[in-house]
Amino acid sequence: MITNYRSISLFGKVLFEKATIAPPFKMQMKMEEEACFLHIRAGTYVSKSPESQVVVDSSESLLMKCGNYLGHIPKTADCSEYEAISVHFFPDTLKRVFESSLPKFLREKSDPQVSMTKFKADQIITRYFESVLFYFDNPDLVDEDILILKLKEIILLLARTSNVHKIQAILSNLFNPRSYNFRETIESHLYSSYSIPELATLCSMSPSTFKREFKLHYKDSPGQYFLRKKLEKSRDLLRASGESLSQVAFSCGFANLSHFSKAFKQQYQISPSQFRLSQLSNT
Repeated sequence: MITNYRSISLFGKVLFEKATIAPPFKMQMKMEEEACFLHIRAGTYVSKSPESQVVVDSSESLLMKCGNYLGHIPKTADCSEYEAISVHFFPDTLKRVFESSLPKFLREKSDPQVSMTKFKADQIITRYFESVLFYFDNPDLVDEDILILKLKEIILLLARTSNVHKIQAILSNLFNPRSYNFRETIESHLYSSYSIPELATLCSMSPSTFKREFKLHYKDSPGQYFLRKKLEKSRDLLRASGESLSQVAFSCGFANLSHFSKAFKQQYQISPSQFRLSQLSNT
């Protein structure tokens, strides 16, 4: 549940957001023409993109390029409240703020595969967000000139972090966008625990449209295809790795050991533990 939310806009678009949330909480983020820099002040945030998943803890930051995301704020034993501040980067806003002189690293093409990067917020980034909090607490002091300066400031600070190459790839993507195709998204999540509705969201589709598209590409239903791939991987791991059965189940995206064992036995007519023993006896 969102317990507190405030925002500050520049040129009619949200620039800063501050939210306090009581976990657990799930959300969908569809950023078609923007990037978002998220700074976690308390709690944990799990971000799922079309090709990866990132867990961000308190005092860490996450930069996300335009695209579809699923967000999850879990409830943890050491933190009952989540708090975060975000900065939103719109290409039109950046062009207007920097006029005709965008920083060089924003104009250069870079690796389009990077969609998210997280990093430990150093003292400079932490102090920056403390200064943003000041304007949330003193809205009468906020004006266009100050917001322009604050936007320029965070861009220049990000350009000087140790993650500058990934940051460059994400922010330059605003001016050279690339969309992940359907197969890329599916292949990136073969062994995840994502549900069909979650995968459909990442592909910008309804669940029913997603299932039809999946059938066209893979000649199978999503549930059957993913289960088969997970079981094939689990069989390979049981043959070649020393991982425990629980580790194998987790690595292949099964919700728990019981579900894995039941599915494995139904598919191969032998339990995972018996299969592993049979492989050992053949060596």
